[in-house]
This record gives sequence, structure tokens and C-alpha cells, in this order.
Amino acid sequence: MTPTYNKVHNRFKFNGLHFTHEDLKEVAYSLIKEGLPYEKVTGNFLLDWLNSKDYLYVATSGSTGQPKEIKLMKQAMVNSAIATGNFFGLEPGDKALHCLPSHFIAGKMMFVRALVLGLELDFVEPSAHPIFDYEKIYDFCAMIPLQLKHTIDYVYNIKTIIVGGSKVTKPLLQKIANGQPKFYETYGMTETVTHVAVRSLQSKSGKKEAYFEALEHVSFAVDDRNCLIINAPNLVEEALITNDIVDLKTETSFELLGRFDNVINSGGVKLFPEQIEDKLQPVIDERFIIAGEDDAELGEKLILIIENPRDSAESIKNRIIQLKGITKFEIPKEVYTVDKFLETVNGKIQRKKTIKAVLR
Repeated sequence: MTPTYNKVHNRFKFNGLHFTHEDLKEVAYSLIKEGLPYEKVTGNFLLDWLNSKDYLYVATSGSTGQPKEIKLMKQAMVNSAIATGNFFGLEPGDKALHCLPSHFIAGKMMFVRALVLGLELDFVEPSAHPIFDYEKIYDFCAMIPLQLKHTIDYVYNIKTIIVGGSKVTKPLLQKIANGQPKFYETYGMTETVTHVAVRSLQSKSGKKEAYFEALEHVSFAVDDRNCLIINAPNLVEEALITNDIVDLKTETSFELLGRFDNVINSGGVKLFPEQIEDKLQPVIDERFIIAGEDDAELGEKLILIIENPRDSAESIKNRIIQLKGITKFEIPKEVYTVDKFLETVNGKIQRKKTIKAVLR
């Protein structure tokens, strides 16, 4: 029998205590009235979840467009929680660490998973460097790459960590290559109620796996642009057409190549900024963006934008030229610097706005 959104699992715990449906409402009121800012947000979400409506509104991050509110059915969120639990083998009574903000879907879904699957949830302040009980054994946790970077020496007691929200850098991949826990990168969006696919960030080669694998009841196709189409009837009523260009391996696995709206056509050669950025990570320490700039001869020329670099543009370009595996088309024609990238409220780079600001 499929769980429903109006039930609280009898094994659910919040910061060490059992709560019924009605008890949790009192907790929510208390968080709103007396809690810190991040706790007030959590209290408001819990009240939304526990009310009689079968839907709620969730804000998108705005990293690939204007932020907006999306209506999600609560049962779809329950179905997503079950799919995650089945994929990672989560059981009632398992312990989960929650260190994400409750403003957005990823943080909300950590609560939903705990409520539906009967997890014992420890909720700590969501920050770039979350503080938690480093000696306690946890079964599951979700983090953004920045949080993982700051806590990498303290997560050895967490069995499974899912990572999403932004790019996982090469230095971070190297640190997690052979260790415990098991690390997975997620693919998804607010519209799909967080992730619909995951891939291991660890492999025998020391690199992340190339292909994302679908969660249960999810399948994929591509359109005439080779952009991913997501079929997830338990989560969204209609097929969702994305702007993510992929190499579709099977109906349930794909390699992510880049965003359709980011592709650069330079002299007839299609360049994927995301793939070039992966290649450049070993020689650039700061945050950076690969983009295209209008060019009379090439149509678009490849450029590099770096946030507050310590080295000169010439020095950085020389390091790029010497990189193994880089082609002549992937070497930036210009290097621009900027003091600070434009960001969303939860720290994601606003790629288009940053590029526009640099090139105006």
C-alpha cells in the first residue's frame, strides 16, 4: 500500500523525538514563533505540508531562468521520496542528516523522505560549513558541493551522500575517489520533485561515472535537438522537455553533455561550455565560466570569465594551452575577469546574467 501525504510514519523522529501529525503542527508553530530564521522557514513548510490541501507551491532557484513558484502535488513528493528510498535501500529507523535550507525543493524533500520513510532526521543549521555530530553514524545525507568541500574530513560516518545544485569540481572528486561514504551526483529540478536520476561519483578510474541512471518509474527520450525528455508519470502528469543535451544510452540512462542554450557555434564547430569547463578545472582554482562572444569572423568566439583570479590572464591562458586533452577549438580567445559572479539567493551562479554583465 502506497503511503499518502497526510500520514506521518510511526518511526519518524525529528531531532531525536517522535511526533504525530498533530504534534508536528505544534512544533511548526513553535519554530515560526521562536525559531531562528532558517527554523521559521522550516516551520512554514511543515504547516504547508500538514494542512488539508493536496498541493503546495515551491520556488525555483533561478539558476537557469527567472525564479518562479511551481505548484507540486504532495502525492508526487511522496512518490519521489519512495523512489529515493528504494534506490538507496533506506529503511524505517535509518538515520538521516539534514543540512539544506527549507526554501527550495531539495531541503523540503529531506523532510518529506523522513516523514514518509520513517527516518530519524537530525536537522542542523544550513550553512556553507554545516556543524553536526561527527561521531554519529548516519545512513543518508544530501549536500551541495560547497558544503561537501568544507566537511569532507568529517563525513566518514555517513553511509550515502547525494550531491546536487552545482558542479562537483575535479579537486573534490579526487578527494572522494576511494573513500567512504558512497557519493552520488543527482540530476533533476523543482518540476521533477528533485532528482529523477543519479550517478556514482566514484569509480575504479577515479572519475565520476559518465551515465546517470533513472530512479524507478522514470524513463527518458530525446527530441530533435537531442535534448532530454523526462517521462515520470508518478511525479509529473506530462512528459517534461528539457534544454539539456544528452547522449542517450538507454531509456533509463544518459550522459549529460550541456545546456542547449549554452552551446557555442564557433566557425561551424559546436562547443559545449560544460565539457570544456571540466577540462579546465585542474589549472584554474577560482570559479569560472566558459561562454561565447559575438565575432565577425567566427560567428562566436570562445571566452573565459574568471571570478577574482590571483594570476594574470596571460598566465592562466598559458596553463590552458599546455593542458593535455585540450583541442585548439577549446582554448579561449579572450580571458575576462570580474570581481564577483552574480548569484541566486542560494548561491548558484547566474550564468546568463554574469556573462551579459561582463560583455555589455
